[in-house]
Amino acid sequence: MPTPDDSAKPTRWAGVPAADRVAARRALLLDAALELLGTEGWSGTSVRAVCQAARLNPRYFYESFADLDDLVVALHDRLIAELHEEVRAAVRAAGADARAALRATVETTVRFVDEDHRRARVLYVEALGNEKLNRRRLETGFSIASIVESDAAGRNRSAASEGGRIGAIMSFMLVGAFSELLVAWLDGVLDVERERLVDDATEIFAAMGDAAARISARRR
Repeated sequence: MPTPDDSAKPTRWAGVPAADRVAARRALLLDAALELLGTEGWSGTSVRAVCQAARLNPRYFYESFADLDDLVVALHDRLIAELHEEVRAAVRAAGADARAALRATVETTVRFVDEDHRRARVLYVEALGNEKLNRRRLETGFSIASIVESDAAGRNRSAASEGGRIGAIMSFMLVGAFSELLVAWLDGVLDVERERLVDDATEIFAAMGDAAARISARRR
């Protein structure tokens, strides 16, 4: 019985340097994981299914990943890296204005998941069903909050941070709120145009930043 990648031999990897072959196969596995986890969820995602979707022999899976958890965490990291690259570019384009940077961050994140709903499912839905993936989600979820804190500090320069406690509370609230907002919107539970969603979310996040700054100021 032919292996999943036999149909592509002998030309599939012919003439490709070893390191490039490994990188290419790793990318194929990540692409397959995005399709499976982002559409079928955990029920349709296994090492075997990923290898079949990537048209690779299972031995190639283990040259890049220790197990399925390792693969999906790497997929999460790739998506986050892509999102952060786009957010950084948008924030740079927004200039020195903290409010513009906040809106650019929100707008870019919304667009990123709206352009490919599989991304949102991996980042915000399926992550909850895997301990390692959920931990990674929590570790990388605070970039929006840091922009909000910066925006609030820029418009409330007299506010103190009280050791960062109020800012930390706000950060945790925002991480959960924004992910839930995106899931509800993409699922159609929240019926609002994308531009309006970005505008309203930016206003609410800015207001939360202002409130955190006022609380900190009162407790100086």
